[in-house]
Amino acid sequence: MSDSNSSTGLKKNSLGAFSIVILVLSAASPLIGLTGAVPPAMVLGGGLSTPIAYTLVGAILLLFSVGYVAMSRRVTNAGALYAYIGRGLGLRWGVAGGTVALYAYTAIQVAVYGFFGVVFSGQFASWTGIEIKWWVAAIILLVIIQIFGWLHIEIGARVLMVLMALEWGTMLLLSLVIGVKGGAGEGFALSGVFDSKTILGSAFIIAIVFGFASMFGFESSAIYGEEVRDPKKSVARATYASVIGITAFFFITSWMLIVGYGPSKVLDAAGASLEAGNPAAFVFDAGTKYLGSWSADLMSIFVITSMFACNLAFHNGISRYLYTLGRDGVLPASLGTTSGNGAPRRASVVQTISALIVIIAFAITGSDPVLTLFFWGSGIAVIAILALYLGASISIVFFFKNHGSEGTNLWQRMIAPVLSIVALGVSIVLIIQKFEILTGGTHAFALGLAATVLIAIVIGLVLYAVRAKHLSADAIKDLAS
Repeated sequence: MSDSNSSTGLKKNSLGAFSIVILVLSAASPLIGLTGAVPPAMVLGGGLSTPIAYTLVGAILLLFSVGYVAMSRRVTNAGALYAYIGRGLGLRWGVAGGTVALYAYTAIQVAVYGFFGVVFSGQFASWTGIEIKWWVAAIILLVIIQIFGWLHIEIGARVLMVLMALEWGTMLLLSLVIGVKGGAGEGFALSGVFDSKTILGSAFIIAIVFGFASMFGFESSAIYGEEVRDPKKSVARATYASVIGITAFFFITSWMLIVGYGPSKVLDAAGASLEAGNPAAFVFDAGTKYLGSWSADLMSIFVITSMFACNLAFHNGISRYLYTLGRDGVLPASLGTTSGNGAPRRASVVQTISALIVIIAFAITGSDPVLTLFFWGSGIAVIAILALYLGASISIVFFFKNHGSEGTNLWQRMIAPVLSIVALGVSIVLIIQKFEILTGGTHAFALGLAATVLIAIVIGLVLYAVRAKHLSADAIKDLAS
């Protein structure tokens, strides 16, 4: 099963740690978060302290990563969170976790398809004068991503590396120029950034919500464990590098946008972009002011390529979850096979079909792709992924208690995971209280969307009960070479 030349194994040693970092950063898609989440985070609760909100989220994710990385050194499996939860809490709960993971990643992926459809169709009309429907643009992207899904994963990683270098390079250049020029001449706003009144205010949790929504994806590092060289070290390095890198990116760029507009004007500028229905203009206008009009044109393209990178990364991740569940007997065995180049081709096709069904459903009903597909999908993903982190943290504690603490210390196997459980649990409760801010609609409707995560858990438990006799004896094992 672990043979790289077999029809059921992912290709061993096909990725390096740096390639995983690129895949993870692509899933996090920081430019989408910067243009879509930072403006509302500032206006609705974070104010000048928004950089601190992202730092706090990063600290919670880094805390979770301690136990997650310790687990990755003991269990190498493309099922990642599914395998980790299963090893600590039992395969029944692992299958439930795998079901939630599929739900969460599919939700965020189709959300990005909806957002891409609107953005690309608008840009295409401005470039050519030809108007196309949002769902046509989304399906075009879907087809392109499917093609990459059939190819060797290293090919996709190389393409993503170029796109990420351009995306990050432009935003960090903008931040550097703002810093060197001193921004709008009002100083570096340190008193506003570290304002305790704002940070301790009840509305600050809204900025935390947008922070979490912007920074998911780092946990996908473990998905590539079976394909990476030296997985016991590479997954750990990629995880820590990704969390620290994403946190630093959002802190620096959001802070420099405050400096660039000036503390006295930045919230008005962010609010104006929201009222105009174009939050990306908040970032683009800063680029025009400090770098020139070329930067805004370039960034508008990078937002599109960023969504391509994001969805390609999630496509790879979802395909590997489907592949692992098929290999283990939870889903049909045909999903647990690979093509000659080691790609989980059938799982890739199933993933594409599932996303296509959602896109068509929203197109037929005439639903607004941003107000429904994007906001609903993003909201569901926030709750679902936090629930996965919580389940994994609990599992990590039990795993090291029951399977020995070899290669870990007390901080890694107990203290950090327990602190992570507390931090994630509190975050989920607080986020649910403000959930309608992220999803739109009434609070009752938002709670209904959040409750679908519980339904996914139940489906997973039922799936385990139905498929128990068909499960592989090697399910959720350590598959390091």
